[in-house]
Amino acid sequence: MLRIALCEDAPYFAAKLTALLQDYLDQRGLQAQLRHYADGESLLREGRQADLFLLDIKLPGADGMTAAAQLRADGITAPLLFLTAYPQYVFRAFDLDAVHYLLKPVTPETLFPVLDKALDRLTEVRRPALWVRRRGRKMRLSYRDILYCEALDHQITLHTLTGAYPFGGSLEALEALLPETFFRCHKSFLVNLEQVTAQVPGCVTVLGGGSVPVSRRRQRALAQRLLQTFPEGGPS
Repeated sequence: MLRIALCEDAPYFAAKLTALLQDYLDQRGLQAQLRHYADGESLLREGRQADLFLLDIKLPGADGMTAAAQLRADGITAPLLFLTAYPQYVFRAFDLDAVHYLLKPVTPETLFPVLDKALDRLTEVRRPALWVRRRGRKMRLSYRDILYCEALDHQITLHTLTGAYPFGGSLEALEALLPETFFRCHKSFLVNLEQVTAQVPGCVTVLGGGSVPVSRRRQRALAQRLLQTFPEGGPS
């Protein structure tokens, strides 16, 4: 069941937003547990397990921005949606990776599409992923975004369409973590079969045009796995 945290100090707006949220859930055929918090402190104390946060900004005590920043600092990646009468905080909201920044008064026409976007984000967050570091920042990398993995000099590099993510470790340990869509095509490479676009003797091409070597003794097994992954005949 979806868990929604609404942080709003004004009883009138809290009641209106609760009714709008219930209408949204009814229209989408969703079930959710909705919890209301009147200030940022109570949200941080009792509401951290929510799947979706809707936050006012002007709150008694810790305001919505402060509460959201603390959630992010604590590693909580759930979607954030700010609802406020103050437009000047919009850039701070997106620094916190907010899904949206809605100005009051909120209507079904403005709120419902944003909730759709937030639930799409939540679905993405829940997909299996690895946590990696890049330029000193910890980032969540979805398995499906990894094209292939390369091992060189006790370092693993995850190759994606948006860049490469190196870290220390062994290919064997990484292979044990990855789903069956990844195939050990070479002693130093794992390839994501769902990202393969073509196979020729000695290598495969992945989305974006990258080439991954395939050892001679693993070519037949790779071809069989590709046929299982792509029943219509596999990549050309």
